Amino acid sequence: MTLPNVRTLAVGLLFAFLQSRALLAQGRPISIKGSDTMVLLGQRWAETYMKKNPSARIQVTGGGSGTGIAALINGTTDVCESSRPMKDKEKEAIKRKFGKDPVEIPVAVDGLAIYLNQSNALNDLSLEQIRDIYTGRIKNWNEVGGKDLKIVLYSRENNSGTYAYFKEHVLENRDFHPAAQTLPGTAAVVNAVAKDPKSIGYGGIAYHSNIRTVRVKKDASSPPIEPTMESVLNGTYPISRNLFWYVTGEPQGETKRLIDWVLGPEGQSVVKEVGYYPLPRQSTAPMTDTKKKVAKRKAT
Repeated sequence: MTLPNVRTLAVGLLFAFLQSRALLAQGRPISIKGSDTMVLLGQRWAETYMKKNPSARIQVTGGGSGTGIAALINGTTDVCESSRPMKDKEKEAIKRKFGKDPVEIPVAVDGLAIYLNQSNALNDLSLEQIRDIYTGRIKNWNEVGGKDLKIVLYSRENNSGTYAYFKEHVLENRDFHPAAQTLPGTAAVVNAVAKDPKSIGYGGIAYHSNIRTVRVKKDASSPPIEPTMESVLNGTYPISRNLFWYVTGEPQGETKRLIDWVLGPEGQSVVKEVGYYPLPRQSTAPMTDTKKKVAKRKAT
């Protein structure tokens, strides 16, 4: 081998060594996985945080709340995004495997919106009417004051936290009608409703472009409520919910710094930019003592 080639090889090896050292210094990326409702929010948080902290690396993927929870149980994600609370059996599975309790962190607030095609002039639906539509008791829009059109149902897949929340809080754990078409992600539901004048769908308030949302009544005698930030935060909109991050045990290092930032003013301003609603101010304290917060929740 000639001297110039030896020098070229040496320079190449030195560059590869320094590059590998730099990657090791950065550490592995923080993994965030779960809710499709939250994936846009998680991605925006990650992008904004990494711009402000160039050494941080964050990977965000969707798949549904159930997928994120399964990944947390399996130890293949650092943070689970979930649009529903974790079940007791899921918490117990994490405790058995890792010897640590999962920590529940509300990170934003959502009004679960009922989507209609823009050509549908209906303004209000009660929870009972929505339940009867999705369980098949109401099959035509003229039964709730609309046009003489057969209702087409769009829903989320059963690994979705939004699906689970809707089934529990709107359907009261009744089964969806078999004609309901399940779609992989809120964006897919919105796209389907936007193209179908006969359709109805549901999902996070941040996805309401190119479709209409209706006002929702708690019951037939209640006033119809629009899912605004005020009505969602004060609880008058009847299907409001928290959006969660879950971690295993007390968060440490860059993950803890990320969580504190998400709960702080900058992170909560991102929530508004994406289209969800920020937490009430008293809920946005940094995670300086998570164990006390968990103990307090258990006590209540």
